Amino acid sequence: MRELVELIAKALVDHPDEVVVTQTQEGKSIRIQLHVAPSDMGKVIGKQGRIAKAIRSVVKAAASREDIRVDVDID
Repeated sequence: MRELVELIAKALVDHPDEVVVTQTQEGKSIRIQLHVAPSDMGKVIGKQGRIAKAIRSVVKAAASREDIRVDVDID
């Protein structure tokens, strides 16, 4: 899951070298934290949060195949 979020985020931002994705797992729950450069924050969130919502939807769809719950936080 971490690799998927990192791939999507690096494709969206102007500074892909500043993208940092961390993943913590507790049982069947995974928390993914995405850190990007402050100037790229708008590109990852999008207008009215549409891009952030799309990223979360793609990751949740991928996780549903493995019966895992995933939360994506954007910092």
